[in-house]
Amino acid sequence: MIRINDTANPKKRVLFLGYNQSQTKLIDALVANNCVVDHTEDKIEAISGYDCVISYGYRHIIKQDVIDGFACPIFNLHISYLPYNRGAYPNFWSFYDNTPSGVTIHLIDSGVDTGPIVKQKYVNLNEADDTFVKAYSVLIENIESLFLEFLPSFLSDTWTAKKQRGVGTHHYVKELPSNFAGWNSNITQE
Repeated sequence: MIRINDTANPKKRVLFLGYNQSQTKLIDALVANNCVVDHTEDKIEAISGYDCVISYGYRHIIKQDVIDGFACPIFNLHISYLPYNRGAYPNFWSFYDNTPSGVTIHLIDSGVDTGPIVKQKYVNLNEADDTFVKAYSVLIENIESLFLEFLPSFLSDTWTAKKQRGVGTHHYVKELPSNFAGWNSNITQE
């Protein structure tokens, strides 16, 4: 765990899981808004002393006993339009399964990407976003913009969450087709 900054009277004490400062501008946005931020990419166990946890690009499933141990909201930033494409490679599955593309901020619960939605946005990709890498970049830009829009209500605790509606879809890493041509392949050819 790395302490990013310290301040005498923080608005929030945040544990940021996943992407680091060189991979996302969101940590700097939290710091600029007088939040104390700790960061890790490592698998976590129950930790206390935070006002909230933000998971973005985090590669580990957070178990129920860890969720319970935090006793604070745990937000996940996911590059899919939930309830579609829960789990691994949501960018790929939105094209492969012809489901909506988008981004979602949701609370983490005991399921994988099943928690209540705090904020989400449908993303209509254009013809120039013709590879999975390009589409991924657009989704990353959109999830970060969505979080920055959410930041004032996050800081003032005026956000609300609503239960996900519909069945949606879920995919595992092992489900990626063996004939997948790679992330630089043309989306329309998959």
